[in-house]
Amino acid sequence: MNASYPIYTGVTDCQDCYKCVRHCPVKAIRIEEGKASVISGDCILCGHCVEVCPSGAKKIRNDIERVKNLIRLKEKVFVSLAPSYISEFPGLHRSQLIRALKRLGFSEVSETALGAQEVSAHIARTLDHATPGYYLSSACPSAVELIRKHYPAFHEAVTSFQSPMQVHAGILKEMYGSDIAVVFIGPCIAKKDESDRHPDRVNAAITFKNLLDWFKQEGIDPASEPVLPEEKFVPETAREGAMYPVEGGMISGVRSECSLHDPAFMSFSGVENIQMALNGLEQFRPDRPVFIELLTCKGGCINGPARLNNGSTVIKRYAVLNQAAYPAEELPRPPRREIEETFSQTAVHMPEYSDSDITRALHLVGKYTPSDELNCGGCGYNSCRDFAIQLLNGRAEREMCVTYMRKLAQKKANALLRSIPSGVVIVNDELKIVECNRNFARLIGKDSVKVFEARPGMEGALLEKVIPFAHLFRTVLEDGEDILNKDIRYDKRILHGSVFTIEKHRIVGGVFQDITTPAMQKEHIIRKTRNVIEKNLETVQKIAYLLGENASETQVVLDSIVKSFASDIPDKNKHEKT
Repeated sequence: MNASYPIYTGVTDCQDCYKCVRHCPVKAIRIEEGKASVISGDCILCGHCVEVCPSGAKKIRNDIERVKNLIRLKEKVFVSLAPSYISEFPGLHRSQLIRALKRLGFSEVSETALGAQEVSAHIARTLDHATPGYYLSSACPSAVELIRKHYPAFHEAVTSFQSPMQVHAGILKEMYGSDIAVVFIGPCIAKKDESDRHPDRVNAAITFKNLLDWFKQEGIDPASEPVLPEEKFVPETAREGAMYPVEGGMISGVRSECSLHDPAFMSFSGVENIQMALNGLEQFRPDRPVFIELLTCKGGCINGPARLNNGSTVIKRYAVLNQAAYPAEELPRPPRREIEETFSQTAVHMPEYSDSDITRALHLVGKYTPSDELNCGGCGYNSCRDFAIQLLNGRAEREMCVTYMRKLAQKKANALLRSIPSGVVIVNDELKIVECNRNFARLIGKDSVKVFEARPGMEGALLEKVIPFAHLFRTVLEDGEDILNKDIRYDKRILHGSVFTIEKHRIVGGVFQDITTPAMQKEHIIRKTRNVIEKNLETVQKIAYLLGENASETQVVLDSIVKSFASDIPDKNKHEKT
């Protein structure tokens, strides 16, 4: 486990469900000893695993203490507030939120959207002078990680500009001094990794969920704060940059004349949609510059993995667009500072395996023919072959395969059934035999043995046609109450057995012994005698306790009676040998 990485696994909470594997778009999950951990070298920090984990085992690193230390050590700590705040705190006036943040110890609050506006200005200038081709946005750090690690062929198409968060931090330090600290607050997990890699620009990043917890710890309710006109964002309120957290918002901030039908601008949100957009894109040869906005969260940052508001995307989008001031007459803006950034590829290299290697791995989970490959997805991978490759990579374990585990459990159950000296039978709610052992067939008679040999387990046979006391199984199925230690007369013999529920009203099992054989008579009588002794001993001990006497002598005497009684019972095997 890498606890320093923004996403980590609480091992004791991980429940072997593999849901994170199923939902991770890049399969950046390793299973070891049944526990799922994030592979940081492959991860794009989209946060899907955090959102879908049913037990809360996937956790986001909490940097509140780190920020508290900054406030204690630094003279001034500024907040870089993500523009999606408006959809996270509906009904809250901006001055109330600013006031609440200052009560936590922050000096000033500024909008990350100011950095977004500078990015838009550079994009506009780039496109005005660009050669025909496609250009991928660099505003979403998770999308950049997706390209750097998993689509390195496109890394040169990524626009070489810092993210709005980094640009905004640069603006603040340029205006208020390089010694100030900047803390980003938003719905994005990837911003934590970005701040880790650029601590000279952004000192820390916390999520809206972190912020809400912090407010609660300090007993601060932003809604109860007064609306004060003097509490404003510094150095000014953002305008078109406030549209960045919605799909297409970045494009709207680049040029006033762009529209949905403009072939020079496209927007894709959601990892799957980005992957579909990139599929085959290297063959694209447009006759003009085409700018492609990429956001890994569906609908944009308003649906970030660390958001507070899980409500309607329409309502959240409306709140953002309604808040943003669109200065159409001023677009495109002229760039005011240099914000260039170089994105090197760090492609994930997966070893290649031969068909024989993959086949060998498939054999490990009992898949010997193509018909064995169900591709059920229970392990989290799209196909059995993908799973086999991850087995070879050491990222998966055999126990992840549902069919393998089911077959393994069946084999163990069959082995147990074969080894049990008693007759065992399991039936379903239609009184059809699901499984039985050979000893059960022997108890019933020679004809049943022949059936068992022809069809091992007698699967599908009607119990009512096999034994005359099938009504006991019907009773347990209907009532749900077990019938234990019952003696049944059958074919001049006495069978001692129990009928019990395996799955209520659906599956019932029965265990039987023939107690008319000398060996079974002996065992049966001794067992019953010991039961009597145990009950009598309990009574004697209670009496002895009341009388203040010790009951140990009574136990010795009773045990000797059992032994002498047992020795008097003829041993059939012994007589046969003599």
